[in-house]
Amino acid sequence: MGMLCCSVVAKPTAKGHMLKAYRGEIPQGYNFWIYTPLGYDTITRPVPVVIFLHGASLCGRNLERVRRYGPLDAVAKGREIPAVIIAPQNPGGPWVPQKIIDILSWTEQHFNVDSTRVYAIGMSLGGYGTLDLVGTFPEKIAAGMALCGGCTLKDQNRLGELPLWIMHGTADRAIPVRYSKVVVEGMISRHQALRLRYDWLPGASHGALARIFYLPEAYQWLFSHTLTDENRPVSREIDITLQTMSHAYKDLTNRGTTLTVVP
Repeated sequence: MGMLCCSVVAKPTAKGHMLKAYRGEIPQGYNFWIYTPLGYDTITRPVPVVIFLHGASLCGRNLERVRRYGPLDAVAKGREIPAVIIAPQNPGGPWVPQKIIDILSWTEQHFNVDSTRVYAIGMSLGGYGTLDLVGTFPEKIAAGMALCGGCTLKDQNRLGELPLWIMHGTADRAIPVRYSKVVVEGMISRHQALRLRYDWLPGASHGALARIFYLPEAYQWLFSHTLTDENRPVSREIDITLQTMSHAYKDLTNRGTTLTVVP
């Protein structure tokens, strides 16, 4: 294991959750958080991995910003996510798929994780990053969920190789829904939509889709896929709708899990 540079550790809470920040761990790479779930230290089987890619508002070099919304905040509010969560911070500009995979490779070397159950989820700039990541490395990601983003890849042919769920609000003014529609229409035209799901949420704004990170259905859908599934079919048994999203925080009331970060 390499030297940990400027890292901070979260003390275990009463529920046993752990959170640790890594700065400068990977040369020319992103700084990142690693969250390990309840009971990780006593689990003998490898656990799934969720990669969270944030939006432009969380870019920078202050890792605390990455906890403002998304899976780490969902855990802090009481959502149980039985996975190792990788939450890198983008200092600015587009997400670079290779840098994300470098963190995944590092995590696979240092944590007891299941490399056949790695998932990507991101919103806005992170939605772009998710599609760019899974379209570049579909053999490493079991399923991807891209919220209110788009795709910057010149060659998008590999997007059809994995289960993929693209969602966008029709009232999004920050990143109009047409950017997701272009990706979907391209996949359909190339006959690569067999493993694709997509939903255009009527009247939903850009920020509204952040609620999806707090839904158990989002993680249930991700976890229903593995790299070893024959032909890698997409699950269509779980739905996320505006009504589902309206209940995102209800069962989290008074169930918060404090993740106290200390030197």
